[in-house]
Amino acid sequence: MTMFKALQISKTDDGQKLDWVELSEKDLMEGDVTVKVEKTTVNYKDGLAITGSSPVVRHWPMVPGIDFAGTVLSSQHDEFKKGDAVILNGFGVGETHWGAYSEVARVKGDWLIHKPENISAHDAMAVGTAGYTSMLCVLALEESGLTPDKGPILVTGANGGVGSVAIALLAKAGYEIIASTGRPEEEAFLKSLGAHQIIDRSELSEKGRPLGKERWAGAIDAVGSHSLANILAQTQYGGVVACCGLAQGFDLPTTVMPFILRGITLRGVDSVYASKEKRIKAWDRIANDLDRDILASLTREIPLESVIQAGHDILDGKIRGRVVVNIS
Repeated sequence: MTMFKALQISKTDDGQKLDWVELSEKDLMEGDVTVKVEKTTVNYKDGLAITGSSPVVRHWPMVPGIDFAGTVLSSQHDEFKKGDAVILNGFGVGETHWGAYSEVARVKGDWLIHKPENISAHDAMAVGTAGYTSMLCVLALEESGLTPDKGPILVTGANGGVGSVAIALLAKAGYEIIASTGRPEEEAFLKSLGAHQIIDRSELSEKGRPLGKERWAGAIDAVGSHSLANILAQTQYGGVVACCGLAQGFDLPTTVMPFILRGITLRGVDSVYASKEKRIKAWDRIANDLDRDILASLTREIPLESVIQAGHDILDGKIRGRVVVNIS
């Protein structure tokens, strides 16, 4: 029986341990589609799983990695056949179901979509869950009627995966972008992606006033906590904020004032259990709208063996843009 390599997290009395293991298909968890994983990436949630910094993993042992691009090896699902190129994002993969840091994965076909023909597996994982979430946020702004003529859009965590891809997508759509970052030395990089103005994250990260000066028409926020509260307090009348993360914290110390005095909208964006219709729409837009040269400028590739270090680096804020993990 053919063996393949995987990274496995096991629970210990002291927390958890990481091991490189040899597995066979009989070891995999239940599912109706088996996939040869070609590319994956390192998201913030992957860093949490690898380091054990947050209780992301809820099944032991676990193969981490929350998204992948690959080719179907076998299928008992009506929508997929051997040889199909597929993408997976979310659905508890890498948390409750063995994930992407493995040469082979078995999942439910309902979790998969067909990879658009006009995007490679490498570029799909340069986008990854972070970039796919960014596209869902852009769609949320658009669906709420927030067009480029309404005013600038703030993007927090601008050097991260969600933020950097969001800037590129918004720039392509013609929006003026304000980028918030804790790394002001990256100003040139962020402007190369399409940002017009850079602000320090310290402007948003501390407790602020219930209402402030109206500075932006909308925002894409992956930070939460005081930052999101301050974003809401400084959003223009009728503006829209798409919220998709909690890098600063899961609390939201705000008031009703931005909502009842300025009529703003807070749109929660979930990428894990988004409907297949939303996932397909997002990936089709990504494949058609995202500038590949810009994507290449914010992406680097590493081998599977380097994901442990990359998991630590992403939590330490040492990763700029996106990381593609080459499985094959």
